[in-house]
Amino acid sequence: MANQNQTDNSEITLLMISSRPEYQRLFFLLFLSIYLLTLLGNILIVLLIRLDNRLLQSPMYFFLSHLSLADIIFVSATVPKILINLMSQSQTITFNECLTQMYFFLASGNTDNFLLACMAYDRYAAVCHPLHYITVMSHRCCLFLVSGSWIISGLHSLLYTILISQISFCTSMEIPYLFCEMYPFLEFSCSDTTLIKILAQTEGVVDLLGPLAAIIVSYALIFSTIIKIPSTAGKYKAVSTCGSHLAVVILFYSTISCLYFQPPSAYSAQKGTFISLLYAVVIPMLNPFIYTLRNQEVKSAIVRLLGRMRTFLRK
Repeated sequence: MANQNQTDNSEITLLMISSRPEYQRLFFLLFLSIYLLTLLGNILIVLLIRLDNRLLQSPMYFFLSHLSLADIIFVSATVPKILINLMSQSQTITFNECLTQMYFFLASGNTDNFLLACMAYDRYAAVCHPLHYITVMSHRCCLFLVSGSWIISGLHSLLYTILISQISFCTSMEIPYLFCEMYPFLEFSCSDTTLIKILAQTEGVVDLLGPLAAIIVSYALIFSTIIKIPSTAGKYKAVSTCGSHLAVVILFYSTISCLYFQPPSAYSAQKGTFISLLYAVVIPMLNPFIYTLRNQEVKSAIVRLLGRMRTFLRK
């Protein structure tokens, strides 16, 4: 018990971006700008979909609102602590804070993973079975898919957080990231971590690659259907309905692949930090722009919302 309490109160050293105070201030302003932009963009997406009945009744935008909510939690799990450390010029985080950060980071990131698979299935139903789309993507089905995404991800994250909280550490920990990651913890442990490693190599891989496999199969069927469409206009319309989602999928899984599926010999702390920042900070900021800049339905919803606000202010 004494060892556990000592671990709970111990401090973990995180990677410092720069040792020079003037650079610390610049990075603080950069991360603060990215964080505020991410919050603003994703909160706008959630409110826009929730306040517009046309978007809310569409399964794609229903999933998108939950994806934006997961991105808000995802970025809020890491960036506030990074900002605090930059402002105080500190590199430390307590063990309990690290576990909390790890839980929300894993849960929200994994929810993104499942929601992207749900959105791929929605695009498959829309392109390959347009006449049965309303029946296939019923409100009950959408609620089931979204609830399953949040629940499975929460339980997955809870499992690893509990297991890591039970292990002890022989030396002071210096994690080569700006936030807490699971795998560096295992390297500093003097406990038996065989169970966690086996879970990560089996359940963890299936949990990550399962949704990716569903996305690949969905798009294989989508593209095979698009090829059979006789008119160019019809092909363009079908492709345009998938463009934004496909762009997000490529960004999300390309960074995950570079971070988690590279050989140990190719790993470097500098490269890992850069990729983890892309994955955990930059991509959640880009998602709202990807879904709004080329999306006429979202633009129309913004115009309708501004019109209602103008009418309300005139009263």
